[in-house]
Amino acid sequence: MKYLMTTAAALCASAAWAETPVLQVYAYDSFVADWGPGPVVEAAFEETCACDLQFVAAGDGAALLARIKLEGARSDADIVLGMDTNLVAAAKETGLFAPHSASADFALPIAWADDTFVPFDFGYFAFVHNADVTPPANFRELADSDLKIAIQDPRSSTPGLGLLMWVKEAYGEEAPAIWADLSDNVLTVTKGWSESYGLFLEGEADMVLSYTTSPAYHLIAEEDATKAAAAFDEGHYMQVEVAGKLANSDQPELADAFLAFMVGEGFQSVIPTTNWMYPAVTPAAGLPDGFDTLITPEKALLMSPEDAAAARDEALAEWRDALAQ
Repeated sequence: MKYLMTTAAALCASAAWAETPVLQVYAYDSFVADWGPGPVVEAAFEETCACDLQFVAAGDGAALLARIKLEGARSDADIVLGMDTNLVAAAKETGLFAPHSASADFALPIAWADDTFVPFDFGYFAFVHNADVTPPANFRELADSDLKIAIQDPRSSTPGLGLLMWVKEAYGEEAPAIWADLSDNVLTVTKGWSESYGLFLEGEADMVLSYTTSPAYHLIAEEDATKAAAAFDEGHYMQVEVAGKLANSDQPELADAFLAFMVGEGFQSVIPTTNWMYPAVTPAAGLPDGFDTLITPEKALLMSPEDAAAARDEALAEWRDALAQ
């Protein structure tokens, strides 16, 4: 009888598990990390959905699009979370994404009206340095200095691609000359953000391509006020990170529910102190103490998704040619 009861219980448990819908979300590595938003978001959403939310780390932001292109309609993903506006046009061209129904009162610095992708946070690219380093005021001063920088590969990383767009938007036809002058300052190019930021923290680089919000992590989480972001007078390029639903998802309603949850309090309130970015929707409690110490760019730079797509190949060629010399 004990055996029969145990077997019956196991069968019931297996049946219950089989009936639990699974939502698979591709995201970048730092989002999924133990210290990132992923674990908190997973627990909060599963309390509302009676589902199994599974985050899959898929490299850095730009690598997400490459993976989806490779997998095509065969992908097991329901949601892709972590691309940005520099990749939106290319993502739409794949035909792999479906319209969404999420809506919110967005607190973005730009108007948002996209029926395919939903923003979940934003920030500004910047070079982070230690307080004992005198920072340059622009790219020209950086190129004239002896400072060594760690940056990310634009072919796999959204910050890396954002840097290319930053230089292109700020300098236009002079961008190739800027990259030629900067080439001696580039200590290393890493595949993703985590690797280059780690090198900076280990003292291998004087500055690292990151965000104006990165010093908030050190200040709030570590009580360390020795990190700062350099304010560049030509402006800072903005990043808006987005998520989208795959057209071939076998859980379309659950995917819609996740996107709606993503722009709600349970998701947005954890973004400042787990992803260390500005939330796309202002949390009820506002931003945490420490964010008021961050630099605010005097000029925000941002190409439209279409312009970014048009400029990408040329900007990549300029970067690659300069660093190959």
